[in-house]
Amino acid sequence: MMLFRKNDATLEFDLAKVIEQSKENPVFYVQYAHARCCSVFKQAAAAFPQDDVEQSLAAAALERLSDEGESELLKRIAQYPRLIDQAAAAHEPHRVAFYLYDLASLFHALWNKGKDSPHLRFVNQDDRESTWARLALVRVVRDVLASGLAILGVAAPEEMR
Repeated sequence: MMLFRKNDATLEFDLAKVIEQSKENPVFYVQYAHARCCSVFKQAAAAFPQDDVEQSLAAAALERLSDEGESELLKRIAQYPRLIDQAAAAHEPHRVAFYLYDLASLFHALWNKGKDSPHLRFVNQDDRESTWARLALVRVVRDVLASGLAILGVAAPEEMR
């Protein structure tokens, strides 16, 4: 939680917020996004047990990612390497924390879109090509979240109960 503050910001420690399991607790929110990504791959394995995940991801037709939410997620992911360089050069780890929270927010928003619009779900048995493209996106989100959490010294759980 302390890394979600700028170096020059006054620290107000709120124990209730630290243990809260909601969007108000940024650590929980980012970890939950990572766990959701892992859950998506479990769903895909159940939906397509005969498919080789790695081979299918490598051959994913990324042009199938056409929703605005998917584009926003891709743009945000592309900023990650430069953000890490800038945060390290400026000795400002809070930049990584803020970035991860924003990335998690975009991911959760896209997840919620899929609840309302079945054609946007990450796993869609009727549309394998879009499924594998979206799973490639989810894999990158998961990897960036895990990498950023590791930089901050925070666990990236595969499940949250």
